[in-house]
Amino acid sequence: MSHTFLEQLWIARYVIMNGLAMTVSISLLAILAGSVLGVFVGLALVYGGAVLRLTVRAYTDVIRGTPVLVLVLASYYVSSAAGVDLGPFSAGVLALAIFCSSHVGEIVRGALQAIPKGQTEAAKAIGLTFTQTFTSVLWPQAMRQCLPSWVNTAAEMVKASTLLSVIGVAELLLRTQEIISRNFMSLQFYFLAGALYFIVNYGIEQFGKYVERKTALPS
Repeated sequence: MSHTFLEQLWIARYVIMNGLAMTVSISLLAILAGSVLGVFVGLALVYGGAVLRLTVRAYTDVIRGTPVLVLVLASYYVSSAAGVDLGPFSAGVLALAIFCSSHVGEIVRGALQAIPKGQTEAAKAIGLTFTQTFTSVLWPQAMRQCLPSWVNTAAEMVKASTLLSVIGVAELLLRTQEIISRNFMSLQFYFLAGALYFIVNYGIEQFGKYVERKTALPS
């Protein structure tokens, strides 16, 4: 018996919802972990000693120059070969977080270097520690400059999550392909998956604009 698209969609509703929930979970964890690590990478690139700067620079350049798919496969198979059983979900989050951190690190570096050095010197002159200078003087300004690029990077992580199907993570794209293999409605379900990815990225974009409005200087 043949079914219409809406009937097939109703049948597959829980599979699609589970796939979407997996995509959102992986993306959020990778963006959060990658953003936190990226801030430290940016700080090391600007304020670290010579050895630390060279080490972090090498890390950033190597990771940024490596395809995400290679990072995903390396995170899963190398960790397994090393005796660390991460599992597909953890390995996927780790790979995306590492990739995200390299991009966020460069974004933070550029934003910090754009702040006039006189502000850091003035903070030192009034006795602020580096932590106080960073949290009260540098970071509020750097964050405003980072936001547009950060939103782009976050959206890229959502799209990159589709690559995790190669290690068996049941994210939205893999779930969609499983559904299509049963009903052969490729166009309809791929279009639906594309619409869901758009909704997730649109939510990230709106969140970025909300934070941008909240942190904007009064005109």
